[in-house]
Amino acid sequence: MCTLALLGLAGTALSVGGSLLEGQQQKQMADYQAKAYEQQAQADAQSAAFELSQERHKQDLLQSQARAQAGASGVGIAGSPTEVLAANARQGQMDLSAMLYGSRLRQNNLHDQAAISRFSGKQAVTASIFNAGSNLVGGLSKIYDPTKSPASSMAAATMPTRSVIFGSSSLRAPWAGNT
Repeated sequence: MCTLALLGLAGTALSVGGSLLEGQQQKQMADYQAKAYEQQAQADAQSAAFELSQERHKQDLLQSQARAQAGASGVGIAGSPTEVLAANARQGQMDLSAMLYGSRLRQNNLHDQAAISRFSGKQAVTASIFNAGSNLVGGLSKIYDPTKSPASSMAAATMPTRSVIFGSSSLRAPWAGNT
C-alpha cells in the first residue's frame, strides 16, 4: 500500500514538474519568436533607409538631367521648366514619403507581433501554473481516497448487512435475504 502511494506521489510530482516545464519552454519559444520579429523590424528599417537613399540619389540624377536638357535646349530655366522641375521634386518627395510610410507600417506590425508573442509566453507560464496545480490536486486526491481508508473499512465491517430491524431487535428471515 505504501509503495503504491509513493509511486502515485512520484507520478504526481512528475506531472506537476512537466506542466511547469512546458510553460517555461513555451515562454522561451515565444520570447525567441518576439526577438526574431524585433530583428525583422530592425532589418526592415535598415532596408528602407537604404532604399530611400537610393531613391533620393535617383531623383537627384533625374532632376539634374532635366535641368541639363532644359539648358541645352536653349530654353530659360524660369517659367514653365521651373514648374515642371518643382512638380517632379514634389512627386519625388511623395514617393519617398510613401516608401517611408510603408516601412514604418511593416515595422509597427512586427513590433506588435513581438508584443503578442511575449504576451502569449507569459500566458503559457500562467496556464502551466494552473495546470500544475490541477495535476497536484488531482494526483493527491487519487492517492488519498477516503472510501479506501482503514477507518471506513472497519466501519463497513461492523455494520450488519441486509437485515431488517423492528424496534430494538433485528429480525432475520429467509425472505429478507439475511439468514
